[in-house]
Amino acid sequence: MNWLKIDEVAKETGLTKRTIRYYEEIGLIKSPERSDGGIRLYTEDDVQHLKNIVVAKKVLGFSLQEIQEYLVIYEQVQEHRNIFTNLEDHNLRTTELKKMEEAVTRQINLVDIKIQEMNQVREDLVVLSERIQQGLQQ
Repeated sequence: MNWLKIDEVAKETGLTKRTIRYYEEIGLIKSPERSDGGIRLYTEDDVQHLKNIVVAKKVLGFSLQEIQEYLVIYEQVQEHRNIFTNLEDHNLRTTELKKMEEAVTRQINLVDIKIQEMNQVREDLVVLSERIQQGLQQ
């Protein structure tokens, strides 16, 4: 297994070492393995998990609590995907696909809520801008 040190993980994810440690402290990521000298050692899966956090935070604008919920659902999707891949029985595979769809739908709902919130902020700003324009014209 290829282990990565926190410096490498920070560089690859765009996060600071302090942020990575903080995410570990609050349980957003699992505690990484440690070397005999106590150095944090991360896997590529850990890096992908952090990249998912970055997307949820920067692109989707999720709070840490929303990120936690989003990641729990993401892990459920991955678990059902792994089970699905290893099954041969058509009915069991269909069941796993349905479970994946339910989980993905929950993620979509989280994103939709965020979009609605953003649209409301945008609408409020448009109204304010229109009022400013009216004030400038008077």
